[in-house]
Amino acid sequence: MKAIMILGANAGFVLGMSASILGGCSWATALGHAGVAALAGGILGRWWGKIWYTELHSALDQRRRERAAAASETKNSVKA
Repeated sequence: MKAIMILGANAGFVLGMSASILGGCSWATALGHAGVAALAGGILGRWWGKIWYTELHSALDQRRRERAAAASETKNSVKA
């Protein structure tokens, strides 16, 4: 999740700096905008990473439960 947060911060910094420079801001103002955009990108990356991580584990648990149910069903049908 740390990598996703860093990726979001980097993307925010680049987008913030690019938008400010293309908008005609001075370098100091562009750097300030880029810093705020990096913070926002990092926070959004952390939020998205947490959701992604939770859903991934939920899907893996569901798959594990389905395999266990199928295995127990197979064992029950063999006994009968």
